[in-house]
Amino acid sequence: TVVYEEKVSVDVELPAARAAQGRTEVALRDVFDTVRSGKVIDAPRVREAVTSMTDSVVRNPDAMLLLSMLKKKSDLSHDRAVGVSIYMITFGRFLQLPREQLDLLGMLGLLQDIGKVRLPAGLLEKKGPLSEEERKACRSHLEHSIAILKETAGLPAELPVLAALHHERFDGSGYPEHLKGPDIGLFGSIAGMIDCFDALTRPRPYAEALSPSNALSKLYDWRDTLFDGSLVQQMIQCIGIYPVGAAVELNTGEVGIVIAQNLVRRLQPRVMVVLDAKGNLLRPQKILDLVKEPKAGPDMPYRIKRTLEKGSVPIDASEFFL
Repeated sequence: TVVYEEKVSVDVELPAARAAQGRTEVALRDVFDTVRSGKVIDAPRVREAVTSMTDSVVRNPDAMLLLSMLKKKSDLSHDRAVGVSIYMITFGRFLQLPREQLDLLGMLGLLQDIGKVRLPAGLLEKKGPLSEEERKACRSHLEHSIAILKETAGLPAELPVLAALHHERFDGSGYPEHLKGPDIGLFGSIAGMIDCFDALTRPRPYAEALSPSNALSKLYDWRDTLFDGSLVQQMIQCIGIYPVGAAVELNTGEVGIVIAQNLVRRLQPRVMVVLDAKGNLLRPQKILDLVKEPKAGPDMPYRIKRTLEKGSVPIDASEFFL
């Protein structure tokens, strides 16, 4: 294992994280267009994009995670792939995996669903239940992904095998091989759990997007059935009780946005206060590091009262960071 230390603060890292995420989004859109046209993926460009995101996450994981949480989410394949990649790199860092494995997780998250570009148009966006034939067609994206990755020179040799694992489930109910428990392996287990978590937090044709906290609750309900229970527990620790990007109400009635975790004291993250107790926008905003117990008044330290559902307060958190 590798013990990673935060080298810079979240506000210092934000510009670099924003640039790295932007480069990756552009590169991935080009990759999808390349595959659609039957051409070969530019592997060095993919590696470079993932490396820049990993560099940022290693320096400070909260910056990249904050941008990913606040970005307007869609169910477009390339948009999802970037989000999954960021979560997988961040979770790998939390698990203290070696640096080269963080890069591998990032590439896996970015490319494990690349085969979806070869599915019939409109199939993934269909509202309502799928027919058996349509379900088989959707599942065929795994075969397409494996074939595309095998045809691409310059990617890690193990990537095609790992890409086949993110729909396997802990109890054997997944596909394509109905693998169980340890047979799925660490990377396959991480990929499946994070792919599901990311999907739950995005609008889908058949369901509304969940908040990160509610998505984590779903994973917890599915521990030791769909997903490895110990990994679910670690994922909850990684994302946190108050996830980065979440809107929270303080005990003063003020509203803030969680901008950084405190790995030792999970109930005391860093918060940017954006609304006063009357709901007025604060300019400039104030930053509270709750672990230092800043005072709202005599003998009254700031505390988080509750997490607020997205859309329940008249603020767009992304405008402060994106």
